[in-house]
Amino acid sequence: MTNPSDDHSATLERRSFLRSAFLAGGVVMAGVPIIGCASSSPRRSSPEPADRPARSIPAAKSILLAYFSRAGENYYNGGRRNLKVGNTEVLAQMISSRIDCDVHRIEPADPYPEDYEETVARNVREQDTDARPAIAGPLPSIDRYDTVLLGSPVWNVRAPMIMSTVTEGLDLRGKTVVPFTTHAMSGLGTTARDYAASCPGATIAEGLAVRGEEVNDADAVVDAWLQRLRLVAGATRSPS
Repeated sequence: MTNPSDDHSATLERRSFLRSAFLAGGVVMAGVPIIGCASSSPRRSSPEPADRPARSIPAAKSILLAYFSRAGENYYNGGRRNLKVGNTEVLAQMISSRIDCDVHRIEPADPYPEDYEETVARNVREQDTDARPAIAGPLPSIDRYDTVLLGSPVWNVRAPMIMSTVTEGLDLRGKTVVPFTTHAMSGLGTTARDYAASCPGATIAEGLAVRGEEVNDADAVVDAWLQRLRLVAGATRSPS
C-alpha cells in the first residue's frame, strides 16, 4: 500500500505507518487500500479503471455473491481489535439480505493467521511473488448466473491475492462482475482494474467500498448502491 515518495527517508517513514494500518478495516484487515502492509514495490493509490464501470445492471436474472473475509486481530482507528466476524463478511451479509442471490464464502486452503502482523507479512510475500493462494474446496459453478458480486478486503491497495485465484479460475465472459470491498483508506483500490484484466469479456459494474470501522452502519450506503445498480427497487428487504 505504499506510494512512491520523493526521497528514500520519506518512503521508509511511510512504510512504517502503512504496515501498522495494513490490515485495516474489512475483514481483519478490512481493507488496506493505501494503508496496509508495506510492500517492496510501489502501488498506485488512485488507480484508473481499465474501463468506465457500468452504472446499472440490466435485468439481472440470477446472482451469485462470493466473498473472502478474515476475522481475528484487525486494524481499528489506528489501533487493533479482535473481530469474531470479519468486516467483509458483515458487508456481504448486509448485501445478501437485500437481494435474491446465492452466497459462497471463499476459504483459503491455508488460513491466514489471526495475528495482524503475521497476516501483513504473508500478504506482502504473496503480492511480491504474484502468488495464487489455494482455495479450500472447489469454486462454485457459475453457468447459471449472469451477475457475480465479488467481495473482499483491500490489503495494500488491492484485493488479497486469493481473489486472483478466484477470478482466474472462473470463466466470467459475458457476466457482470460487481466488486465490493472493506478498507482502511483506499476504497476499492485497484480492484476494478484488476478484475477487468483477469475477467476478459466481463462487464465490471460500479463497485462499493466501505471503511471497516463503518461497516455496521452502512445500511443506507448499501441501499443506495443497490438501487443505482437496479438490483433492488426503491425499498429493500429487511434482514431475516
